[in-house]
Amino acid sequence: MSSILDNASQRKVTPFRHDMVGSFLRPQAIKDARIQFQNNKISADELRKIEDNEIIKLVEKQKSVGLKAVTDGELRRSWWHLDFMWGLDGVEKVELSNGYQFQGVETRAETARLTGKIGHSRHPFIEDFKFLKQVAGEDAIARQTIPAPAQFLAELLRGENKETTDTYYSNLDELVTDIAKAYKSVIQAFYNEGCRSLQLDDCTWGMLCDKNYWEARQHAGENVEDTKKLFARVNQETVNDLPADLVVTTHVCRGNYHSTWASSGGYEPVAETLFGIDNIDGYYLEFDTDRAGDFTPLKHLKGQQQIVLGLVSSKIGELEDKQTVINRIKEATQFVDINHICLSPQCGFASTEEGNILTEEQQWKKLAFIKEIADEIWK
Repeated sequence: MSSILDNASQRKVTPFRHDMVGSFLRPQAIKDARIQFQNNKISADELRKIEDNEIIKLVEKQKSVGLKAVTDGELRRSWWHLDFMWGLDGVEKVELSNGYQFQGVETRAETARLTGKIGHSRHPFIEDFKFLKQVAGEDAIARQTIPAPAQFLAELLRGENKETTDTYYSNLDELVTDIAKAYKSVIQAFYNEGCRSLQLDDCTWGMLCDKNYWEARQHAGENVEDTKKLFARVNQETVNDLPADLVVTTHVCRGNYHSTWASSGGYEPVAETLFGIDNIDGYYLEFDTDRAGDFTPLKHLKGQQQIVLGLVSSKIGELEDKQTVINRIKEATQFVDINHICLSPQCGFASTEEGNILTEEQQWKKLAFIKEIADEIWK
């Protein structure tokens, strides 16, 4: 190692030097059980028991590859984001004519649409977290992942939903306030059940990095600078005044559906605004391909923020070249101190229940590979 890495040290709080984003490939037992449930061959309780058993196995496997923070793999969810939105008051599940557009692939056509004012009374994810916390035990941190408030706002403002959203919220300020209020209430409920590590997953920034997307929005009459400020505002209002011992991180990605992607472009167009959000302890950023640009935007990081470099792809099964990953970490130290850097996959392994195109064995080898590299760098 070079002198740049001589003082590299491990961390005792999240994010850790070797980490992961959150979702895991769905085991066959869950895939089969979900089909049985949809065909009315098993009950919701029976489905949940199968999910419970698979989550227990998953948590133990995460521990076995050295992860110090564990998730339930999002195994109970169909989507990384919509399932959470559907659990809020005033929101319903709606089928559309078209899904999200990825490179050569279209997703299932579902969305979250308003049926009234947004609120939180009793979210199903709270019970899910209580189970995870129990299974994680005392030797691992139970991490909760949810879509960022900006992601929810973007869903409500997309073309198919905007007219309905405007019916309930003619005032954008009121919409932002109600989203932040509902989120803060859910987050407090997680905290009350022992959550001390919360991850906000947010694709909005990745889309705003894409020149084609940027120009398309401008042609539609939307000011992208205003959009950036709006997304930052709703996230900021949500994370203000949360408990001091709750670690809040954000994961930014450019789309992750069945090993395909949705957008391209470096972080420079959004970096100053994104990193300017207060009370975010760390950023999980995609850097596994040239589509994410170089590390220059990291100069906008501030204070004690950690940057978790997503240098290992969760979209393919082949392992990256070890020395190349190490060299890229060294390259990032031109802009960020080595002790403000961590390492993870660029995204989860199954942002939706379809999962990426790799095997479970390859999934675990990726995480073991990340730990191997991290242990060489951070002593």
